[in-house]
Amino acid sequence: MLKTINILNKRARFDFEIIEKYTAGIVLTGTEIKSIRLGKANITESFCEFSDGNELFAINMYIEEYAFGNQFNHKARNERKLLLNKRELKTLAKNVQAKGLTIVPLKLFTNEKGMAKLDIGLARGKKTYDKRESLKEQDTKRDLDRIKKSF
Repeated sequence: MLKTINILNKRARFDFEIIEKYTAGIVLTGTEIKSIRLGKANITESFCEFSDGNELFAINMYIEEYAFGNQFNHKARNERKLLLNKRELKTLAKNVQAKGLTIVPLKLFTNEKGMAKLDIGLARGKKTYDKRESLKEQDTKRDLDRIKKSF
C-alpha cells in the first residue's frame, strides 16, 4: 500500500544506554503526517518530557512544513503528544523521577496502516569512556567484516 518511512536517531544509541523500548503513537495534524510520509522529519535533537497532567510529549521534534500547505500549516518545532497505555505512562514517570533516567526517541516510522509511530527508549546517559568503548567495538567489528569478506 504505502512505502514505510524509517527516520532513525543515530545519536541516541551513541549518547545513551537504552534500558527499555516502547512504541507510542503520535497526535499529528494533517500537514504533519504528509511531511512525515515524504520523509521530511528529524528526531536527532528531540527528547520526551511529562506534562502536569501525566501526559508524555515529544519536545523539539522537527517536522518540516508541508510545501503545499496553506495558512493552516503546522509549526516545524512543536510539542507533540505521545499515546501510550496508562500503565506504561506510570512506569515511565516513576523511573524518570526516581532513578534519574530520561526518555529518548529512537525511531519515527509509519506502520502498514499509514499511521506514524515513535519508538522511544528509557535511557541512561553514557560517560565519555563508554562512548570510546563503543567506538572501539564498532572499529573491530568493521575490521572483522572486512577480513571475512576477503575470504
